[in-house]
Amino acid sequence: MNGFLVLEDGTVFEGESVAAPGCAFGEAVFTTSMTGYQEIVTDPSYAEQLICFTAPMVGNYGVAPARSESKRPHARAALMREARGPAWTDWLHERGIVALSGIDTRSLVLTLREGGAMRAAAVAGDGLVDVEEALRAVREQPVMAGRALVGDVSTKEPYAYSEAGDVRIAVVDYGVKRSILGRLASGGVAVTVYPHDVDAGELAQYDGVVLANGPGDPEPLVDEVATVRDLLGRVPILGICLGHQLLALATGMKTYKLPFGHRGANHPVLDRATGRVLVTTQNHGFAVEPSETRESTYVSLYDGTVEGLDFPQERARSAQFHPEAGPGPHDAWPIITEFVHGLRAAA
Repeated sequence: MNGFLVLEDGTVFEGESVAAPGCAFGEAVFTTSMTGYQEIVTDPSYAEQLICFTAPMVGNYGVAPARSESKRPHARAALMREARGPAWTDWLHERGIVALSGIDTRSLVLTLREGGAMRAAAVAGDGLVDVEEALRAVREQPVMAGRALVGDVSTKEPYAYSEAGDVRIAVVDYGVKRSILGRLASGGVAVTVYPHDVDAGELAQYDGVVLANGPGDPEPLVDEVATVRDLLGRVPILGICLGHQLLALATGMKTYKLPFGHRGANHPVLDRATGRVLVTTQNHGFAVEPSETRESTYVSLYDGTVEGLDFPQERARSAQFHPEAGPGPHDAWPIITEFVHGLRAAA
């Protein structure tokens, strides 16, 4: 079955449909991760996006239930140079995900690097829609800047992820990955997950609060930022990814949309305190503006954006990258461990 990808600038990439038929709209982005394809498409931070994998072969080690970062895929489509199966492609098909193989991913990535992430449509199936019709529909889609998406991926009701533990942590679910919850629970922590619109008073009853990852633009999340601001100084906070951006906004810093984002498992970050460089897993299209303030603890060696914050008096810290490394290098693993140890020492 034939397929194609059309970008909002009119560029077309031909491919072969290897999963569900249909037409998927979203923001075309790329990830440089060499592994973790199942984790990537099930990461809620990829909501409303079409993912181009730079790895030349995707699907070569199959799938497994334990690798999923949420109950379902959140990416709208998978774009690959060579898809291997049948386990991977069957898994995508069963879940209704459009997937194209044979895409010239090298050319696509260069296009996105030069022109920035773009609105796009991935069309899988003969005769569904022609290129001109798809392009018109793409240009009618909303841009990612200004979109508040956390309500689409957050839990609707609180739930206990793990009940045993001598430290109680509340996780605010803006699109939390299971590997974050698993890392917390493995440290002997009782973890309760709350919806994105939970009030500060509920969260302040816990020993600590984790502001999780999630999709979309942080700036429209006015109520969520107000909640974080209300929590400052009342309970220790660790922000991860979108949670980092919300902490930045709550403390008067600014965020902006990156041209093509940071997505992959090989992003270098400088720890300003030690001079050590961490290789990190990242997945975000928005970032905190560069800053030389002492609160800015980590900085991206790609573009100077703020990758970490620390406010000792408010007992709040954050990381733009993913310390749970699900999947990816373990350089940043101590961040979660140290947060839990600090809560335990203060209990």
